[in-house]
Amino acid sequence: MVHTPIHASWTNQIEIFFSIVQRKVVQPNDFMDLTEVRDRLRPFEDRYNATAQPFQWKFTTSDLDDLLARLDRHTLTDRHQESSVSLAA
Repeated sequence: MVHTPIHASWTNQIEIFFSIVQRKVVQPNDFMDLTEVRDRLRPFEDRYNATAQPFQWKFTTSDLDDLLARLDRHTLTDRHQESSVSLAA
């Protein structure tokens, strides 16, 4: 199994953009045909491209190090508890 990164992944950028589109453009979802969808999306796309700013990520490499250390401690605790339970059984 391969675990893909959950932070700093390019898919996060896509998910954020589609979330914005969903909230600001396609709600309510009451389109009669695809032409109406296009007519609502095009002006939003033009405005978004003209005003978009990079997202300011707050998750740093030191945050990642802290998270990994907490996960390691948690994993070690779980393994210790599992071995204690199996010895008691």
